[in-house]
Amino acid sequence: MNTKTKTYRSNGKLLLTAEYAVLDGAKALAIPTKYGQSLTVSGNNTNVINWKSYNELGDVWFEDTFSIENTSTALSVTSALKNDISKRLIEILKATNNLNSEFLSKDKGFDIKTHQDFNRLWGLGTSSTLINNIANWANVNAFQLLKQTFGGSGYDIACAQNDNPITFQLHTNKNPLVEPIHFNPDFKQHLYFVYLNQKQNSRDGILAYKKLNKINREIIKNIKDITEAMSTCKSLSEFESLIATHETIIANLIQQEPIKTRLFSDFKGAVKSLGAWGGDFILVTSSNDPTTYFKTKGLNTVIPYEAMIL
Repeated sequence: MNTKTKTYRSNGKLLLTAEYAVLDGAKALAIPTKYGQSLTVSGNNTNVINWKSYNELGDVWFEDTFSIENTSTALSVTSALKNDISKRLIEILKATNNLNSEFLSKDKGFDIKTHQDFNRLWGLGTSSTLINNIANWANVNAFQLLKQTFGGSGYDIACAQNDNPITFQLHTNKNPLVEPIHFNPDFKQHLYFVYLNQKQNSRDGILAYKKLNKINREIIKNIKDITEAMSTCKSLSEFESLIATHETIIANLIQQEPIKTRLFSDFKGAVKSLGAWGGDFILVTSSNDPTTYFKTKGLNTVIPYEAMIL
């Protein structure tokens, strides 16, 4: 019995441009984070998977035991707890087996530990880092595994796999176009990420966006132009202008008020929602450290750009 231990690690993610519109082929600027998640796998002498997930404090936040059984027609995985997280993990393991029939096919068990070094409520990619780690373990295509489980554009998988900023664009019936870029703005000391103290469900945001169906070719082109300009711009003032334009475009797409107008109208700097609007992180620009301002708003997690980004 091979009990060799292997560890896989994937980067977290932040989507700086093309939120929502990336699903319809808009070119996005995305950035992998220093924060991420690891998956450690050791074989054992049973047909059981012993799973433990640790948070950034080193505490176990999820634990379950999964029994593996191969029938003549399908892989059977059952859990002891039968809660929502366990059901989702079973779905992921079965989808992985669909992509690689050898995965979990030998009735051999594993001891698995996952470790996040970020608060899982932050929205930096608890799911995408797990999917990419499992895909690496099972030697399957992570984009296909995402498609069969959580869905979404896949930009988060691209961030999990890259150690540099990227542009990301979906292509019909093809793998996404992922291009590493040199995004290292001269004004990065004026960029900060602020956590809004609420976890946003991306799937709910996507459903609302799809229902409105306001995207068109002109909008996709405008977002592409902003992404490319933001990727190369040299001044903070230009960057702030691009943020304002982008916020207006997305606000019209999803029929929501930009977050600066709604919550931070007195803030002396630009404010940009990231990912699904209404939760997770925002990107802000400020000539001085804005921590005090946001603490007065009850927002205590303010992370400088260089502390967040790889």
